[in-house]
Amino acid sequence: MKNKLLQKNSKLSELFRSREASLLLVMILLCALIQWRSNGAFLSNIVITQLTQNYAYTAVLAFGMLLVLLIGGIDISIGAILALSGMTGSLLMRDGFLPNATSVYAVSIAVGLLCGLVIGLIVAKGKVIPIIATLGMQYIFRGLTYAISDTKWVSSDQMLASYKNFAQGSFLGINNLFWIVIIVFIAMIVFLRWTSFGRQIYAAGSNPEAVKISGINLDRVKIIVYSINGAIAGLAGAMYTSMYATAQGNMASGAEMDVIAACVIGGVSLNGGQGTPLGVLLGAITIAIISKSLSLVGIDAFWQQALKGGIILLAVLVNVLVQRRNNRKALEGREI
Repeated sequence: MKNKLLQKNSKLSELFRSREASLLLVMILLCALIQWRSNGAFLSNIVITQLTQNYAYTAVLAFGMLLVLLIGGIDISIGAILALSGMTGSLLMRDGFLPNATSVYAVSIAVGLLCGLVIGLIVAKGKVIPIIATLGMQYIFRGLTYAISDTKWVSSDQMLASYKNFAQGSFLGINNLFWIVIIVFIAMIVFLRWTSFGRQIYAAGSNPEAVKISGINLDRVKIIVYSINGAIAGLAGAMYTSMYATAQGNMASGAEMDVIAACVIGGVSLNGGQGTPLGVLLGAITIAIISKSLSLVGIDAFWQQALKGGIILLAVLVNVLVQRRNNRKALEGREI
């Protein structure tokens, strides 16, 4: 009986030490505080619908960023890839080349995949530091977006009704865009946990030298990861334009800030090799809650950006401290 109680207590302590459980508890407390401060307006059907719809593309982008961060990279061009992909699909739809919503999504994903492939080749074969490569490509992709659109918008009346209606529709009471989040989330879990390539991604970030010795082609891993990330950004581009029923050259400017924040808050290490899809999903939901609630409680828009920056810094600090603690415990557990 005593052993069973000890095992039960051990499991409970392990649960509450996990990053996901801690973040879930923080989310619950945060929602309760905001609900109180907003006089009960936060947890209404309208606000929850807006949260699941308006921030769905951020969650999808965060899953792509998870893969990049796991291999020890980073991609600050995802907002520009989203814009180029979404604009390309919208222009082709406007000009009658794409007959339905499915084809618009397919084209956007293909454009994003191509953008990610280019970045992957630059990082893997060109040996360019990821932050420099993606910074340069960010300007290129954003410039191409303005160039192909001739700096003009694609307005709502130039888009297919089925394309716009998809973002506003729902299934089983859940917005269609959030269903995409759920599908990508499940796919990420399966991909990272139950495929050999998913394990290679974790290994590439944890110990790249050991990966090379084991015979795994590290360049191939990087190219595929950045390509997948680009395809996911292309998917987010279609989600964005269908939700707002417009395509503009400055779409999703600064989106990478929220995406990186979602990953870091969700426990993804910036050094690579550590992070889970569940943590990223919870991190993205936390960012959505914070972004939506700041205006509800009367915080000025200028201070909202400052608070987000502070949250990112705090999350990075917590990650560093947790990593140091884990490394120290690992060293203490070794026999000399």
